[in-house]
Amino acid sequence: MGWTFRDIPDLRGRTAVVTGANGGLGYVIARELARRGAHVVLACRSRPRGQAALERLLEEVPEARAELRPVDLADLSSVRAFAAEWPDRPLDLLVNNAGQTAVPYGRTADGFETQFGVNHLGHFALTCLLGPWLLLRPGARVVTVASLAHLLGNVDLRDPHFEHGYRRWVAFGRSKTANLLFTHELARRTRARGLVAAAVHPGYAEGGPEARRAWPVRPAARVLARLVAAPPELGAAPALYAATAPRIAPGSFTGPSAVTRTVRGGPGGAWRAPWTRDDATAARLWQLSERLTGARWP
Repeated sequence: MGWTFRDIPDLRGRTAVVTGANGGLGYVIARELARRGAHVVLACRSRPRGQAALERLLEEVPEARAELRPVDLADLSSVRAFAAEWPDRPLDLLVNNAGQTAVPYGRTADGFETQFGVNHLGHFALTCLLGPWLLLRPGARVVTVASLAHLLGNVDLRDPHFEHGYRRWVAFGRSKTANLLFTHELARRTRARGLVAAAVHPGYAEGGPEARRAWPVRPAARVLARLVAAPPELGAAPALYAATAPRIAPGSFTGPSAVTRTVRGGPGGAWRAPWTRDDATAARLWQLSERLTGARWP
């Protein structure tokens, strides 16, 4: 019998932040953490959708301790405000879940290509700015939701904003590679300080980015999703496992492990492209991210 939500330990006294918790995988992650007693902060871009999610969560888990705090990862001023307003208390868990998937070319409020800006730079800045509170709690964790789509492309540090020949799925893949490189470097920097940085992918799940955003032929994608996509609960399992299971290795990559070992099933170790473990590229991406966001890990 593999790992299930029933294996999540008692989380009373713990505080967690989940970005993109207003729906899909993020909502399930927030709900299950709250069900086990964690004080959960739903970090959502849209206040109305976030409020609706909070009300739904409190209906499903009446004893939950949960709150909504808006944050727009496409606007660094919003990220800074979120961190500046954090109460002076330890943070046990940050789940970097929100993201943009295969959107047309666009720019964030700070001029970054949208997918790189939201999926990587927004979460990079949020993690760094919440770092002082994460480091107050020995064993705190940062879980970043990546994707098998990282196989679509390595980061291009000479053209991080994809100003030449933009292709939306390749841009998405690059942003997910950035998530893995970020986790790799964060794990290296914090291993001696007791923080666990881990990455996950949800496989092909309802509410996950690949199922939520259409492939090139949208009607076919919808049919495929109905036939093979796992429910959001299975898609959320790798993140919940990495967030709560004992002995999660720093820098690890967790995904669905049963059935096909790639797209469905219970959580377990996942294969990743070799370029996501490159120390030099991870360090250069970190330096670029610091320069672009102005955020520094404490």
